[in-house]
Amino acid sequence: MNKFAKISGLSAAFSAMALAAAAQTTEVVTEDVTAVITETMDKGDVAWMMVSTLLVLLMILPGLALFYGGLVRSKNMLSVLMQCTLITALVMVIWVVYGYSFAFGGGTGAFWGGTGKLFLVGVTMDSMVATFTEGVVIPEFVFIAFQMTFAAITPALIVGAFAERMKFSAIMLFVVLWVTVVYFPIAHMVWDSSGLIFNMGALDFAGGTVVHINAGIAALFGSIMVGKRIGFGKDMMAPHSMTLTMVGASLLWVGWFGFNAGSNLEANGGAGLAMINTFTATAGAILAWSGIEAVLRGKASMLGAASGMVAGLVAVTPAAGTVGPIGAIALGAGASAICYFFVATVKNKFGYDDSLDVFGIHGIGGIFGAIGTGIFTAPALGGTGGADYSWVSQTWIQIEAVGITIAWSAIGSVLLYKLVDKLIGLRVDEDTERRGLDLAEHGESAYHS
Repeated sequence: MNKFAKISGLSAAFSAMALAAAAQTTEVVTEDVTAVITETMDKGDVAWMMVSTLLVLLMILPGLALFYGGLVRSKNMLSVLMQCTLITALVMVIWVVYGYSFAFGGGTGAFWGGTGKLFLVGVTMDSMVATFTEGVVIPEFVFIAFQMTFAAITPALIVGAFAERMKFSAIMLFVVLWVTVVYFPIAHMVWDSSGLIFNMGALDFAGGTVVHINAGIAALFGSIMVGKRIGFGKDMMAPHSMTLTMVGASLLWVGWFGFNAGSNLEANGGAGLAMINTFTATAGAILAWSGIEAVLRGKASMLGAASGMVAGLVAVTPAAGTVGPIGAIALGAGASAICYFFVATVKNKFGYDDSLDVFGIHGIGGIFGAIGTGIFTAPALGGTGGADYSWVSQTWIQIEAVGITIAWSAIGSVLLYKLVDKLIGLRVDEDTERRGLDLAEHGESAYHS
C-alpha cells in the first residue's frame, strides 16, 4: 500500500478539520450504527514534521548548492549558488499561489488536484491533514510546507545537467513552466488518492518517481537541447573544489533523513525504518562505488564516494518505508553499480554533456530504486509486504509507474525547452561562456584573488 494512501481524498482530509485542542470527537451516523472517531494531533508528530521540513530545506540550501558548486569550474561557482537559491524562492511562491492546489487541491481528476486551494484558500491554523494512523492528524500548514520543500528541490536538481552554459533568465522561465506542467501533475498522480499512478497501486514512499526520475529525465533532455559545453572532451573541466562537494554531499545525506523519514508523517516505527534504511542504503552505495573504482581504475576517489552517496540516497527514496535494512544495502549497492556504468560508459558512448551527471545518478538511480522497491518490499527479503504480497505483480506496477513518469517528463520537458528557446534562447553566447557565468550573468565572483 502506498505510504501516501492515508492522504486519501485530500479534498476530504484537508477540508477544515477543526482541532481547537489536542483532540476532538466526531460522530459518524449510518442507517443503523453510530461510530465515534477521535482525531488526535500529537505534538511529537508535529515537531518531527517541522524538523523534517527544515532538513529538506538544508538539502537544497546549502547542501545541493555546495555539492553542485564544488563540481563546476571556479568561474561558474557563484552562478550555481544563485540558481539553487532563486529556484528555491521562486518555487515556494508558486507553491502557495497555485502549486499546492494543482497537486493536492482535493480535485478528483487523475492528473491534477484542481483549483480548490488556490492561494491556500480555506487553510487555517485549525485545518488538519490525516497521517497514516487512523485518527491521527497534523496541521495542514505543516504538510504544505513539507511538500513545498520537495517541489523546490526537484527543479534545482535539473540545473546540474546544463551547468556552466544556460542563461539564468532561461532557467527561471523554464522552472516556472516545468513545475506547472510536469512536477505538480506527477506529484498528484503519485501521491493523491485520485491520482492515476496512486490508483495503480505503485509504491513511492518519498519521491523516487516524483523527484528523481522526473528531474533526471528533464536533465537528460536539457543537456542535449542546450548542447555541450565549449571544449567538452578537450579542455580540463574537473571539479574546482572537492572539499565543497564533500560538504554539500554530507549535508544532502543529513537532510535526506527529513526527506525519507519525514515522509512517514509521524514520529513512530515507520519513521524509524525509513531512518535506518537511509543509513544502510547510503553506506552500501558508498562502499560499492568506491570498490568498483578501486578495481576498474586502481584508485577510489572522493568524487566517486560522493557520487555513490547520492546514488544510494536516490535509490532508497521510493523504498525507505517498505524495505528492510539489509534489502536497503542491496538496493544502494546495486544503484551504485548501474549508475557508475551510465556515468563512466554510457555518457561517453553517446556523447551527451550531462555536466554533473544528474541523469546518470538521479534518473538512473531513481529508476533502479523504483523498480527495486517492488522486489525488496517482499517479506521474504525483509520487506514490509503482507503474506499475500506478490513481488512479481508489484514490480510490474512499478515498471508501469516508471514508464508513465518518464513519458510525462520527457514530452513535457522537451516542449518547454523548445518554448523557452524560442522566447528568449536557452544558451549564453560563446564569449560569456568562456569568461564564466559568475561575472557575466551576476556581476559577482565566488572568489577574489
